[in-house]
Amino acid sequence: MTATPAPRARANVAAIPAYVPGKPPVPRDGLTTFKLSSNENPYPPLPGVLEVAQAAAEQMNRYPDMGNAGLYDALARRFGVGVENLSLATGSVALIYQLLQAFCDPGDEVVYAWRSFEAYPIAVAAAAATSVQVPVTGAGEHDLPAMLAAITDRTKVVMLCTPNNPTGPALTQSALAEFIAQVPPHVVVVVDEAYVEFVRMEDASDAIALHRRFANVVVTRTFSKAYGLAGFRVGYAVAEASVAEALRAVSLPFGISHVAHQAAIASLAAEDALLERVEALVAERARVVAGIREAGWDLPEAQGNFVWFALGERTADFAAAADEAGIVVRPFAGEGARVSIGEPEANDRVIALAHRFDPFV
Repeated sequence: MTATPAPRARANVAAIPAYVPGKPPVPRDGLTTFKLSSNENPYPPLPGVLEVAQAAAEQMNRYPDMGNAGLYDALARRFGVGVENLSLATGSVALIYQLLQAFCDPGDEVVYAWRSFEAYPIAVAAAAATSVQVPVTGAGEHDLPAMLAAITDRTKVVMLCTPNNPTGPALTQSALAEFIAQVPPHVVVVVDEAYVEFVRMEDASDAIALHRRFANVVVTRTFSKAYGLAGFRVGYAVAEASVAEALRAVSLPFGISHVAHQAAIASLAAEDALLERVEALVAERARVVAGIREAGWDLPEAQGNFVWFALGERTADFAAAADEAGIVVRPFAGEGARVSIGEPEANDRVIALAHRFDPFV
């Protein structure tokens, strides 16, 4: 008996590229292995945050607060914005999906740097929009003049990732403000600041301040990186009230669990202790960058919790050498490898690998 044809998804769904997550390390006899492939915070949860999450888990038989009132209030106080200017979702990546869903019609163009966050082309394709990828510079930086030139009458959204994942450089506040001032006001400018807490540079960006100047600016941030809640998936956007309302309108009901909600509130309350850990990671980043550069590597400016090796066709060989050393990195075939800042022992192995793997071949 011949089966009837299966239903067919929309044409744009077939064009969605697969997201490639950082793979976990394979256990090795006699060798501690480390996962440096997902830009995770290597520190365990703070005891107070863990206790709050454990207590919240006792109510897993109940639906979470769909309004997430406690976290909205806490974020509004922390950043001096109105609750009406906020939108929550399951990680900042979900907010990007929601924004493209809310603002893009099929065929509309979305401009972003490339290489940048791997989820961007996926989210654009899922919205049936069109990606306009503008190559980063040789230093891994956004080419802002080229991005401005890429804006057309079909452009609905421009996305800026700062610090840029996976290459590492961050945009200055001056450059951001000058860029946004030249973008047509009907075009949404997303400033993706998933790694903002790790930035240490003069004239560092503050996209929330820019949101107050420009009604088309949307800031996305996350609790996954600096706050160490990657497993709970909580992100937030700051935007003009009507834009934030549109993001909330297309959000998944009950998307943020009760446990995640309470852990995020507790993390904000414990921010001083958490940011001490961020300072330790920034210090480790400086040590790693110095060690790698001593080996002769020309690294891009690292402002996130990771470093970027521009390896080209040698990327797979580098990833294999890292595996052999008991560290798992995130390779991008034919381009390079991103390596997260992890535990000191893991970072020592990255430096040693950089010295063994000839940068001049």
